[in-house]
Amino acid sequence: MNLNLRNAIIENVSGNTQDELKGTIVDAIQNGEEKMLPGLGVLFEVIWQNASQEDQQEMLSTLENGLKK
Repeated sequence: MNLNLRNAIIENVSGNTQDELKGTIVDAIQNGEEKMLPGLGVLFEVIWQNASQEDQQEMLSTLENGLKK
């Protein structure tokens, strides 16, 4: 991903409240717009980098279970 795009996304949501962040995430998922997907990826990167190993494992389990057919 373009570094400028990553920085723009981070800048856009920096200082947002939890409600504002939730709105951004829900809008991106509900609208299903391709242009919103990089933003979700950057937000996940921030979550992952700040998560404990236990939290990372829980996220992986959630992803694995959510992707089972």
